[in-house]
Amino acid sequence: MKFKSRFIKNLFIVLFVLFSLNICAQSVFHEFEIIKEIPTTSVKNQSRSGTCWSFGTTSFIETELIRMGKGEFDLSEMFTVRCTYQDHAQLYIRYHGNLNFSGGAEGWDMINVIDKYGIVPRDVYPGLKVNPEKHDHREMDKVLKAMVGVLVQGSKLSTVWEDAISGVLDAYLGKFPADFEYKGKKYTPESFKNFLGINTSDYLNFTSYMHHPYYTEYIFESPDNWSNGLVKNVKLDDLIEILDNALLNGYSIAWASDVSDYGFKHKKGLAIVPEKEWDDMTEDEFAEAFINPDKQRVITPEMHQLGFDNYATTDDHLMHIVGMVKDQNGTKYYKVKNSWGKDGNDLGGYFYASEAYVRLKTMTILVHKDAVPERILNNF
Repeated sequence: MKFKSRFIKNLFIVLFVLFSLNICAQSVFHEFEIIKEIPTTSVKNQSRSGTCWSFGTTSFIETELIRMGKGEFDLSEMFTVRCTYQDHAQLYIRYHGNLNFSGGAEGWDMINVIDKYGIVPRDVYPGLKVNPEKHDHREMDKVLKAMVGVLVQGSKLSTVWEDAISGVLDAYLGKFPADFEYKGKKYTPESFKNFLGINTSDYLNFTSYMHHPYYTEYIFESPDNWSNGLVKNVKLDDLIEILDNALLNGYSIAWASDVSDYGFKHKKGLAIVPEKEWDDMTEDEFAEAFINPDKQRVITPEMHQLGFDNYATTDDHLMHIVGMVKDQNGTKYYKVKNSWGKDGNDLGGYFYASEAYVRLKTMTILVHKDAVPERILNNF
């Protein structure tokens, strides 16, 4: 009996300690209070494709349709990819190969596709011919790159090379849906765009860098900007003001950013910039940074510029900002919808990026013009 009593007593002590440790651990986790959340569609998975730009911007357009009262739509990312690849190949040939060529692009390339070709539902053009379950563009990307490489080496092009590119896209993604039926009605990609009421001129691209004058437009210098898209250059504080004004007024934002930084941890659901430099941290401090909601570094325009100039910030990934929150210390974060699937982390594929991270790592944003404060727009 004494042994049993002692065993039970010790067991209660162990359980109490474990319970206490668990409470302590939970007390230092980030606890987010919602400031604003924008209704959006489900998280998708780009899988083995370099098409985050299409997934992020498609989510943005789907969310715009909800905001506009059009209802919830599941639009085709791969229709945009197909049209973009065709146009990209044409420009690559015109530049005699002196242009980046890959599956990457920018958010405004989807806007260009909608304007030029239209848009279709995902069910009409899923683009899953290689694997019916998930996207895998590894082989297609290599085949297309090899083809355009051969074409620019010739002294004279044939008249059928564009058909050859189109044939590869047909094989891997599916034929261009010139017309289709949706919910009992017939559409073309153009008429479906008109049915949805998407006005491409309503959307503006912004950035914030010091190597161009503020309140001017310039061609954004990124390898993925093959289409020479223009961005409006604003002060860094203005960029944050656009983000906050958009969210507080019910508009979401397509966000191009760097995700190769130590502070980006999708699995942990955070993107942060602690006060202490990552290289100066011990292993324990590094781990603690993603547990303890500590102060974030104050980011200046000079720091933002330096990251761009020294390749510490690169045009890695396009995502979708759909909300604003604050932690228990009052630090502001943005709720970001990623395109790495619902099982990418414990937050269902979302993560929280601190304002410091957004200030430091933002490349460009795409937003509806009505979400931009008039004071800023009037400077252009």
